[in-house]
Amino acid sequence: MSHRRRAVQLACTALLTLCAASAGAQDSGAIDPMAARQAVDAQLSAIYPDLDALYKDIHAHPELGFQETRTAATLAREMRRLGFEVTEGLGKTGLVAIYRNGSGPTVMVRTELDALPMAEKTGLPYASQVVTDWNGKPTPVAHSCGHDIHMAAWVGTARTLVALKERWHGTLMFVAQPAEELVSGAESMLKAGLFTRFGKPDYAFALHTAPAPVGMIGFNSGAVTSNSDGLEVRFKGRGGHGSAPDKTIDPIMMGSRFVVDLQSVVSREKDPQEFGVVTVGAFQSGTVGNIIPDEAIVRGTIRSYKPEVREGLLAGVRRTARAVADMAGAPEPEVRIEAGGKAVNNDAQLVSRTEAVLRGAYGKNVMHVPPITASEDFSDFVNAGVPSMFFFVGVYDLQRYLDSRKPGAAPLPSNHSPYFAPVPEPSIKTGVGAMSLAVMNALTLPKTN
Repeated sequence: MSHRRRAVQLACTALLTLCAASAGAQDSGAIDPMAARQAVDAQLSAIYPDLDALYKDIHAHPELGFQETRTAATLAREMRRLGFEVTEGLGKTGLVAIYRNGSGPTVMVRTELDALPMAEKTGLPYASQVVTDWNGKPTPVAHSCGHDIHMAAWVGTARTLVALKERWHGTLMFVAQPAEELVSGAESMLKAGLFTRFGKPDYAFALHTAPAPVGMIGFNSGAVTSNSDGLEVRFKGRGGHGSAPDKTIDPIMMGSRFVVDLQSVVSREKDPQEFGVVTVGAFQSGTVGNIIPDEAIVRGTIRSYKPEVREGLLAGVRRTARAVADMAGAPEPEVRIEAGGKAVNNDAQLVSRTEAVLRGAYGKNVMHVPPITASEDFSDFVNAGVPSMFFFVGVYDLQRYLDSRKPGAAPLPSNHSPYFAPVPEPSIKTGVGAMSLAVMNALTLPKTN
């Protein structure tokens, strides 16, 4: 064997040994899934009655975005009891709770505080009866999106991790965010100095309820939610008598044509293999049947996953509105696009490491799910440069879920339905278990900030 060949062989052997050692060190850093789950489950058995009471109290006393004073105070009280350093009123009604346990990465866990301006129709004994002022009108309020489940799981995860603090080292950053439904609470906290005052976390997690069987833990790598933009078009016409439409420029006709023609942007200008949807949800014009008004206002939403698809849809909306007005001989309409939540994109490496632990603990209940078409502003934290993972937990009994999948059966009430009613105990326990394991595992990873 030549000296050169021998040297190459030795170098390759050394490289393979180094790679094996690195892989072994990486593997040894991860937590033992089953041992961690057993420890978490033992804690859950002891604390669940408290979590159940907390959940039902929050459910019965919902508050709208940036009005969540009672809710925030309730969570702040719980976290102080655990020994967290709590800061209230960040970004109006948000709170930050910090728990330090030696050196290591900082892991953020986010929950939402707000509810929806809608009536609850579940008939539950703890159903909301709250009515509050919203845009100058008395409006019922309900936790029909599952944020109450999220908050109970958030507190449960904090209690579990503190009880098991001998198993991990690092810093917990628990963030309770206001106004997620307004897609502005995360931004308000960042502008108030969330990451400058408390440091940017190395990793972040959030969970969300889904109309799926209890025990299910769903996730995706890459896009998880959609971009969302608000749309408002004000068509300007010329009003007059309903018997003489030729003397008018009818804004209702323009608005109606716009609503219909808008869908050609989706069906004819967008790649059919890419997700994108434009929905009109409000059309306001006129007062009585024999008067042609001088104005019509159309409002809706535009959703997509990819930035380039979003830009194409926005351009199509503007062009269609102008064309409709031009065809009617009307002044140029006012088109207002209000940027909402950006798509949440999960970090592939964090997902891979977390998936391994969750599958080891929960087996086949852990599954890949496609991205959802709804939107939310956890993306603001992700886009601030924090490797993150957003995942889902199911909330319905398995048999009820299976029955809803039969031909002709009505679908289960989804988030934002007045009949949305998660089964509390297994939903909260799954949320606490999955989140606790995800956080403990992330605390074994290298710091990123």
